[in-house]
Amino acid sequence: MEKTGFPINYWTKAAMIGAVYALLTVIFAPISYGMIQVRISEMLMILPFFTAAAIPGLFVGCVIANIIGGYGILDVVFGSLATLISAYLVSKISNKYLVPLPPVIINAVVVGLILHLVLDLPFYLTAIWIGLGQLIACYGLGLPLLFLLARHRHIFD
Repeated sequence: MEKTGFPINYWTKAAMIGAVYALLTVIFAPISYGMIQVRISEMLMILPFFTAAAIPGLFVGCVIANIIGGYGILDVVFGSLATLISAYLVSKISNKYLVPLPPVIINAVVVGLILHLVLDLPFYLTAIWIGLGQLIACYGLGLPLLFLLARHRHIFD
């Protein structure tokens, strides 16, 4: 056990998940930022269903991605906190079909508000577009990933 009380493999998983989240966001940057976005990396928001290490990993990955995104401190702080809260809520859900829901709802509201404030975009329209992008990433990509990983759950041991 490390001084933090978590084994080293916990922090290794967290770091790997964070790195993959940030990398996917940056690789797909043209569709990862803005009013109309499908952040492919959001499909990883299903990972807290399998491992608690995904919670800090996704948070740190989002912090890095939001720093690179260039929308400023509001996005870095509150956009990343939205990911942290969503990841925690995902870890508490037992129904596989509801696992992708927290990031869809929370990001629609929080990121919609951030973009409203930073880019002076209409809040409701922005929230709808962010929510639709989240539906594509979390349900369209994340849910199939969840079912695939559920068949290979041993990789999270």
